[in-house]
Amino acid sequence: MLTQRTKGSPVTRHSQRATLLLFAGVLGIAPASATAQPARKPAPPAQSLQAASLDARLAHVRRLLRLSPLVDGHNDLPWALREEKETPRDVEAYNLRRQTRGMTDIARLRQGQVGGQFWSVYIPGEIRDSGYARVQLEQIDIAKRVIAKYPDVFQPALTAADVRKAYAAGKIGSLLGMEGGHAIENSLGALRAYYDLGVRYMTLTHNVTLDWADAANDKATHRGLTTFGREVVREMNRLGMLVDLSHVSPAVMSDALGTTEAPVIFSHSSARAITDVPRNVPDSILAKLPKNGGVVMVTFVPGFVSQRVASHSAALTAVRDSITKRYPNDNDAQFRAVAAWREANPVPVATIADVADHLDHIRKVAGAAHVGMGGDYDGITETVQGLEDVSTYPNLLAELVKRGWTDAELRGLAGENVLRVLTRAETVASRLRKARPASTKTIEQLDRRITP
Repeated sequence: MLTQRTKGSPVTRHSQRATLLLFAGVLGIAPASATAQPARKPAPPAQSLQAASLDARLAHVRRLLRLSPLVDGHNDLPWALREEKETPRDVEAYNLRRQTRGMTDIARLRQGQVGGQFWSVYIPGEIRDSGYARVQLEQIDIAKRVIAKYPDVFQPALTAADVRKAYAAGKIGSLLGMEGGHAIENSLGALRAYYDLGVRYMTLTHNVTLDWADAANDKATHRGLTTFGREVVREMNRLGMLVDLSHVSPAVMSDALGTTEAPVIFSHSSARAITDVPRNVPDSILAKLPKNGGVVMVTFVPGFVSQRVASHSAALTAVRDSITKRYPNDNDAQFRAVAAWREANPVPVATIADVADHLDHIRKVAGAAHVGMGGDYDGITETVQGLEDVSTYPNLLAELVKRGWTDAELRGLAGENVLRVLTRAETVASRLRKARPASTKTIEQLDRRITP
């Protein structure tokens, strides 16, 4: 997620004692008495814990997460609420104070020590019933109602400072992220309206190529961003809205990096060199991140983190195509043949080690300042073994302790990196707003060369 420039810890202005008192509420832990206490032996550094037990490594990670917020880049709870079969869109009925049918609830968020969350206000790019704006506004409404329903747990956040304030109060700083530029319907005015509603990142595409940007999983029509697409990026910079490059083609990634004046994020993507699927980030792009300051928030989608799972999925697709051709008018025969193949070829299991391999690779190519986490919880149906829900983030950090990640690197991965990115984007926006007004350019003017 986040970036980049300086590696200084944002909590160094406080004593460790004061910081622990301030953040103890994150887990509901009662702080020790503020009176003088005997000096305690400091916790051992992560490097000395590589050979320690899982319990010891987890204890170390939990101490770190009481000093720095864990900020996840992508959770699809608002869409899960919309799609709930029995009570669709009913925020009151979907009670987060109890264990939910999904992957997210309050108890598990606390167990996972989540301090900040980008709630995805995703809408599909294939919607055709009434245009995108109505559904997008409904999803923003659902997310805001969830945040408002639990004021003791969630606190609305628009800036990096807001996330830190929420974390200091023992709450989860809650930001909104739009997943797909189709929602702006080729309108920079709509983009600004969504920003005013609280959206702080926009994924340029979802799975559908737009009039101005190519999607990773769709036909490449523009060979990257069009002129209007680059204007979208510039206007996002002026607003302070993070440019999210998950789901876009490598050419769009490259064009966006060549256009943006602020760091970018990949809210839920992994490394293509480890798992070769279009949704992941090529090394050629990872190598550009240090200059930009951006962050890849590694996702926990099995097919994006395990090559064995991805290959199995590709083989299943080929088998289905073949069976459909073999039995073109016999659905029962198709079903039986596919079921037989699946029984003979069970889905491989993706593990925490697979996810850690992606983090190791991105750290090697781009640097430890350019990694984060974007679980995609409640937006997936299959999970990584050991990362089944929002309670499990410390398990992944404990795996990285075993691999020799330093405390500073772990805190960066957990949330400091993405908060630095957001802070930098805010600084860039402050400068750009003084230098230029809101853009009134249209796609007709820039891409279709129509004079207004």
